[in-house]
Amino acid sequence: MIWLLLGGFILTIGDIFFKFWTKHPHNWMYLVGISIYIIGLMFLIQSFKNTNIAVASAIFVIANIVTLAVVSWLFFHEPLSYLQIFGIVLAIIAIFILEI
Repeated sequence: MIWLLLGGFILTIGDIFFKFWTKHPHNWMYLVGISIYIIGLMFLIQSFKNTNIAVASAIFVIANIVTLAVVSWLFFHEPLSYLQIFGIVLAIIAIFILEI
């Protein structure tokens, strides 16, 4: 599970590069974002060796969503609604249930 969480966090770094790229479209930002995405996906792919593909993918995506929510709130000052925060809390609970 650690590899999936780490991969989700790495994917978030790629998302940050893409966010900057949308405001300042430089080819190098796009290439860095894609490269970071590939590195993050390598963690997901490696987890397929010993984790169910559906469970691994769900944990990976949820880790990415949770870190994106925190980064977008702290770094980009994009607030979340109470319903969105509730959804993220449910997603975190889902990760724990999937790991049981």
